[in-house]
Amino acid sequence: MVKLAKPGDFCSNQGCPDYEKLQSASQHNIIKAGKTKAGVQRHECTTCHRTFTATKGTLFYGKRTSAETILETLAFLAEGNRISSLSRVKGIKEDTILSWLREAARHTDALKDVLLKDFKIKRGQLDGLWLFIQNKGQKKPVEQSASRRKG
Repeated sequence: MVKLAKPGDFCSNQGCPDYEKLQSASQHNIIKAGKTKAGVQRHECTTCHRTFTATKGTLFYGKRTSAETILETLAFLAEGNRISSLSRVKGIKEDTILSWLREAARHTDALKDVLLKDFKIKRGQLDGLWLFIQNKGQKKPVEQSASRRKG
């Protein structure tokens, strides 16, 4: 079975000599470097001395909302709940939920596994969610009424 690398297993700085080199038992160039205010683990590369968080490159990078809340909201959307309803109940702006959806679209493979396993979402519901995300990016032209065109 193939094991996926996690943030903290390699340096993500393109200018570093150890860029994307996985740590081995003999080489430990990535060390823990405290946590952010939100409690996210920080790492430091001892080769280039750059720091990065454990969420870099994920759906949760730079978000103020917890990963649990984001995943729960996406799971509710997959079950067919409306964005406006979730916004009202959870107290999260509709634009924020839409931005999570767009970001989720860029991370579909990893997110699919989490939603199917941890939130017990069915595959059909997940397919519906991706279709919903795809349609949200398209704007439909507004037709003018006959009285406005004559005006």
